[in-house]
Amino acid sequence: MTRRTDIHPDLTHPHVDAPFFSTWRVGTPERQRQTVDAVARTWTRRPWPAPGLLGYHLYAGHDGSTLLHHSQWRSEQAYEAFVKTHRQERVDEIDTAVPGIERVRLDRYRRYRSTIRQDRPALVPGCVVIVDVEFEGPDPDRQRAWVDAVFEALESEPNPHPGGISAHFHVSTDGTRVLNYAEWETAQAHIDALAAPGDGVGSATARWQRVQSWPGLKRSTVSRYDHALGLVPD
Repeated sequence: MTRRTDIHPDLTHPHVDAPFFSTWRVGTPERQRQTVDAVARTWTRRPWPAPGLLGYHLYAGHDGSTLLHHSQWRSEQAYEAFVKTHRQERVDEIDTAVPGIERVRLDRYRRYRSTIRQDRPALVPGCVVIVDVEFEGPDPDRQRAWVDAVFEALESEPNPHPGGISAHFHVSTDGTRVLNYAEWETAQAHIDALAAPGDGVGSATARWQRVQSWPGLKRSTVSRYDHALGLVPD
């Protein structure tokens, strides 16, 4: 069967070869809550749909309008089999409960690099920050080089801002995007890190300027979320 959990996903799970992220726009905080409840009901009343799915997590955006979905698959083939056999009945039930959901996009990724704070590895995140980066055209080498440059900037900080727990960088399989799934102690800790002067995230240091002006960088967005629902096989 399907079990609901409050535990956050393990982004470094060794059996996850196909992490997917998708965004829904639902419009209001009330509809966010209604949609989370509808997803929970739809999934928990059914058996776990596929052994190739290791976990499915839903996050409520601090903008009061969006929902982020993160599913952890053993392979893309496992996902394609799920689409053929189990996906549509779930979609139909959720849409009946909450009409008018806008499914913005679904992107397929591979995790490339992670950094985890070693002094408090068991800390439960109070906020998940998603940095979504888009480049002009597919270029897998550029994706990885940009992530490597971010790590150089992070590692150059003599006094990292408090509050960060981990950062997990994913590269899209189409070669055009990078997604950083970052765990923070609180949303305010992330806000303070962006606003703080001197070396650090969002600062004007040479290494961060290099990251922000990378050739072919089209756009970058930062969004904060709360973990709203976890679903795992029982």
